[in-house]
Amino acid sequence: MPDQQATQLITLIVIAAVLVFGLIVLAIFIRYFRFWIQSKTTGAGIGIFDLLGMTFRKVDPKVIVRAKVMAVQAGLGDAEGITSKGLEAHYLAGGNVALVIKAIIAAHKAKFDLTFKQACAIDLAGRDVLEAVQTSVYPKVIDCPPRNSSQALSGVARNGIELRVRARVTVRTNLAQVIGGATEETVIARVGEGIVSGIGSAETHLEVLETPDRISKRVLSRRLDSQTAFEIVSIDIADIEVGDNVGARLQGDQAEADMKVARARAEGRRALAVAAEQEKIAHIEENRAKLVEAEAEVPKAIAEAFRGGVLGILDYYRLRNVQADTEMRAAIAHSGPGPAKSGGSS
Repeated sequence: MPDQQATQLITLIVIAAVLVFGLIVLAIFIRYFRFWIQSKTTGAGIGIFDLLGMTFRKVDPKVIVRAKVMAVQAGLGDAEGITSKGLEAHYLAGGNVALVIKAIIAAHKAKFDLTFKQACAIDLAGRDVLEAVQTSVYPKVIDCPPRNSSQALSGVARNGIELRVRARVTVRTNLAQVIGGATEETVIARVGEGIVSGIGSAETHLEVLETPDRISKRVLSRRLDSQTAFEIVSIDIADIEVGDNVGARLQGDQAEADMKVARARAEGRRALAVAAEQEKIAHIEENRAKLVEAEAEVPKAIAEAFRGGVLGILDYYRLRNVQADTEMRAAIAHSGPGPAKSGGSS
């Protein structure tokens, strides 16, 4: 009796294990059957155990199966490096698997050389690989300067006339230089620099207005798309406006500056002249003081002459007479022409 119970227990355990295993197999079959059927019918080569392994590796089987099916249906397979392991690796690296496969298919249809490794590298670098392929097939137009900019490119011809220019640059993606190549901002900056340089090399602004394509040809000849992710197809001048006469304004500013310099120099010379005049006036006053000092000595000399008996009273009166005549003549000379007056006495 105990042996029979043990046998029944073992049988129940085995049946339960088989049921659990069957349920697990059924759950796996239900979950992955659709993906396995898609892979099997299209020849993608992804088995049921591969799908199960993706779950353990935290890879979405739906993404990998759809990407592999798209590649196989487009005529791409393991020969191009598009394997389920490669797709899983790109998915785990954070890449967009579906976008990469679409880009490779588009490049393959357009006869462009784009490998799976290149597409993955472009995608992981942060670039839109599908947009890059589409731009290679269908070039896009870049406004220079951008449309959101209210200012145009400003250049000054040699005759001093300013020209404001807006251009349109047609570019297509250079897939070989997408990784590490400069972006649209660099292309816009280089084209703007070339246009300004082309305007500056013109003798007059009329030359640019007559033949705007001379600027385009000059810019294209400089190979401005070097080391960029784009290839410049054409540069078209969309609009040209005549601006200010910068040369005349600069000449006016220079003339005003020269006038200020001349005024400063004249003011300096005037200050020197005033200083020299003040020095001469001071010198005159100094000589006048010496004269007054010398005249003050005359009465002393006369007194000494009286005391020494050298000068008599008659001599003194004659001296006074001469002084009076001299003062009268000086007064007549200062008052202008008039009736002559005789003065003085012997």
